[in-house]
Amino acid sequence: MTPNLQLSHPPAVPFGMRASTPFKFLSLCAASVALLFPLVSNARQENESSTSQPDQQEERRNRLSPEEYAARVQQFLERFPESDANKDGELSREEIRAFNQKRRGEPSGGRPEAMAPTHADVAYGEHEQQRFDIWLAESKDGKPTPLCIYIHGGGFRGGDKKVNAGTPESYLREGISFASMNYRLTDGGKYPYPIPMQDAARGLQFIRSKSKEWNLDPERVACYGGSAGAGISLWLGFHDDLADPDAEDPVARLSTRIVAAATQNGQSTYDLRTFREWFGVPDLVAHDALIDFYGIKSGADWESERVQALMTDASAITHLTKDDVPVYMVYGRGDDPVDANTSQGTWVHHVRLGLKLQEVMQDLGMECVVVSPDHQEGDPYGSLPEFMIQNLKAAE
Repeated sequence: MTPNLQLSHPPAVPFGMRASTPFKFLSLCAASVALLFPLVSNARQENESSTSQPDQQEERRNRLSPEEYAARVQQFLERFPESDANKDGELSREEIRAFNQKRRGEPSGGRPEAMAPTHADVAYGEHEQQRFDIWLAESKDGKPTPLCIYIHGGGFRGGDKKVNAGTPESYLREGISFASMNYRLTDGGKYPYPIPMQDAARGLQFIRSKSKEWNLDPERVACYGGSAGAGISLWLGFHDDLADPDAEDPVARLSTRIVAAATQNGQSTYDLRTFREWFGVPDLVAHDALIDFYGIKSGADWESERVQALMTDASAITHLTKDDVPVYMVYGRGDDPVDANTSQGTWVHHVRLGLKLQEVMQDLGMECVVVSPDHQEGDPYGSLPEFMIQNLKAAE
């Protein structure tokens, strides 16, 4: 059945976490809830004042479940779209804080910036978006350090490599170097699939080419990301090695394989046929971001051999084999029903996209941990960073 391509249908929340948002709604602390609650309250009326006592307000904030918090974020975003500063369809804590300060007329201070990278805006290609930042860990015994790479989300249309203060430090304290990578965005279809994935692979190869200079262990590299960056991380984790041993370019001869992959609200498939099958919605409309991702010009393109081959190849689950990497997946919502009216931002970040991958990986005897409000058990790590740290150290 030909997808009902609607190039002008009302915009929905696009998939992809902003680059400065490597956190999960699932484990938001009470401080984050306290940050959001005044915004939702103020949204009712500009001059509305609360009659609750401070201790009563705090009690109400702390009673919010992760699902309630996520729902409040979505409600606020729909009513005040200008709060989404980078227009990626997701509200980070920094955006909430900045919007709250602006409404109250306070100076914008926000959280402190992350510590300066050891090397910033390192070019791995000619395009301005082919850049990464890297923080090199101190090696106490002189041995090369493992590396964690963060790949930002944004629906392949937005986002940036900027990270939250404290994120690099959490790995550096463990003797693990940290990098955050940009890649070419689709730019209206100018850079469709497989360019974003190939860029990340090239960036990984380039970093490996600097292993001796930067005292990195090229055999201990892992990737994680949010949404689009999650999809790229899984793709790297499952795809055959892209190294070309016969290439004249020494960088191209290096491996693109990694030892672990982790995701935040990630997609194991980018195949519209699979989305429809998994959600049981045969008329599910393609996500807006997929139009540029596959270079779609008309509705008929979805039935073309070109696009169907691209959808198969772009989906990480297509490339999965028994010798691939362990995976850790975090989702902010539970396994809620999906129908034709479900917002794009909901179904494209749905936990079912992780659960379906988990089924296949477990059948192969592989590790795949999925965490969501509905799935709290069977997590031996307790957090995404701990999964990355343990797997990077175990790979030695």
